[in-house]
Order: sequence, then structure tokens, then C-alpha cells
Amino acid sequence: MVLQRSGAGTGEPRVPAKSGGGAGPGTATARPLRPGPPAPVFVLGSVVSVQLGQALGKGLIGAVGGPWGVVALRLALAAAVLLLWWRPGLPPARGDRLLVLAFGTSIAGMNLVYPAMAYLPLGVAVTLQLLGPLTIALGSVRRWRDALWGVLAVAGILLFAAPGATGSLPAAGLAFALASAAAMGSYLLLSRRVGARLRGGGPLALAVAWAAVLTVPYGLVESGGARLVQPPTLAVALGVAALSAVVPYSLELTALRRLPVRVVGVLQSLEPVVAGLAGLLILREWLTAAQWTAIGCIAAASAGVIATGRRPPEEQ
Repeated sequence: MVLQRSGAGTGEPRVPAKSGGGAGPGTATARPLRPGPPAPVFVLGSVVSVQLGQALGKGLIGAVGGPWGVVALRLALAAAVLLLWWRPGLPPARGDRLLVLAFGTSIAGMNLVYPAMAYLPLGVAVTLQLLGPLTIALGSVRRWRDALWGVLAVAGILLFAAPGATGSLPAAGLAFALASAAAMGSYLLLSRRVGARLRGGGPLALAVAWAAVLTVPYGLVESGGARLVQPPTLAVALGVAALSAVVPYSLELTALRRLPVRVVGVLQSLEPVVAGLAGLLILREWLTAAQWTAIGCIAAASAGVIATGRRPPEEQ
């Protein structure tokens, strides 16, 4: 489980080992600290983890009787793991408590992608969900060159989301996916605020717990408690929770403390690529030629924004 109690991105100072006044024999000298992984690695790790988890989660829909059962298991187990790991207390300030509740509500909304996946292929549902953070990314650019990378990413998304005829996409799947996109855009902005105002993983644990409170009742109504607590189902669901919630949320929170929202949003445009590959390898969902062409557009946009994007002052 990739969770950090402190370290890069938390804002906590690192204190080198004490040393004597000189460098003579017998004097302990401070060793230079190794730099942590580059900030984009956290985003890319999150992308791969969440899409593997979502592919496994889609495969679990039939076993639990519907997508809300998967959402309930995913968030309940993720909340349990995070609460046990961090053992957080409530933030003392009322504004911070409301921020955590809003953060958790956006996480619950992002899980509407699971009902969307009941109607749409994994790659298509994830692509439509990505419209939220890409809208945030395009709205925060300051240079035409960066805007052009965003336009290229949007072009890739439009290609990647086209299964052949747009009319073949079920309206219910589109509605769930676009609602999830709006929640994902809110999540991106709220993650940045949480990372800036509150330290550690406690706020994340509380937010995921609140998301579970909001969604578990729907899972119980749809699937029934007995189907959700079968040992084989729980074992797979624990893997889904770890891959698609615990690990990616923690990695993203770390990344958002070190990267601009714009850069994180365009990097997350790789999610349709990874989702398409995960759907192919795990769910046997084949992509069209147009969708594979979109992979090149999205990858080029992501590489371009990293190569030409301006680094924030604190990282220079």
C-alpha cells in the first residue's frame, strides 16, 4: 500500500542529521537527502492504478448485482483502510470541516462512472469523465502554446470517445459519465485546496469515509447485504478499493501539492489510454482505429505540456 505519513509534498520540513563543527575524523557529517520521485510520477502512478482497479470493478458488477454495489464496497473498504492507517481527528476549524465534506462529496460523485460503465465500454466512460479535469486545465492556461496542447488533448478525447456512431451511446450512460466528469473537475480543485490547507492523509481518509456514507445505502438497496459480504466478492473488492481509491487518491493528493492544477489535468488525459488498454487486457473490450489514433493525440498533448509548461515558482 503506497501511503505516506510524511515526506515530499506534505510541506513538512526534513531535518538533516546533526554534525560537528568540522569535517575531521570521527565527526558525523550530514548526508545529502536523495530527491524524491518527480511530481508527474505520482500522477502517472495514480492513472495506472485507478484504471486497473476500475477494470476489475467493472468485472465485479455482475457478481454483486449492479454498479452501486461495487461503489459501496469500493468506498467502504477504502474508507476502512484509510481510517485505520491515518486515524484522523476532525479538523478544528468549521471551514476545514466543510472543505472535507465537499471533498468527500466530489469523490462520491466521481463514482458515478461505475453506473456509466454498466452502459458504456470502460475506455469511453473514462474518456467522458475526463472532460471535467480537461475543462479545468483549459480554463487555467496562460499561454497560447499551452492552450494548443489542451486542444490536441480534446481532439484525442473526441476521437477516443467515438465508438463509430455517436447515437449508439446510451443516454443513461452519457448522463452518468458527464455527471462524473463534473464531480471530477470539482475533485481536482478541492484536492488542491485540501492539500494546501491540511497536512497528511487524515483529510483524505475523512473525505472517503463521507463518500462511503453517501453511497453505501444505494449499494445496499440495489445488491442487498448478503451479496456484498461473500468472501470471494470481498477479496476482489478489497483489491478494487486499493487500486482504484486508496493508492490513486493518496498519490494525487501528493502530486497536487507539487504541481499546478493545469499540469495535473492534462497528465490525467492519459487515463483513456490506460483505460482502453485495461479494458482490452482484462475485459476484452476492443478499440476502433479512430480510438487508437486518439491515443497518439492524448499522449502527445501530455508530453507537450510537460516539456513546454512553465514550472511553478516553488519548484524552480
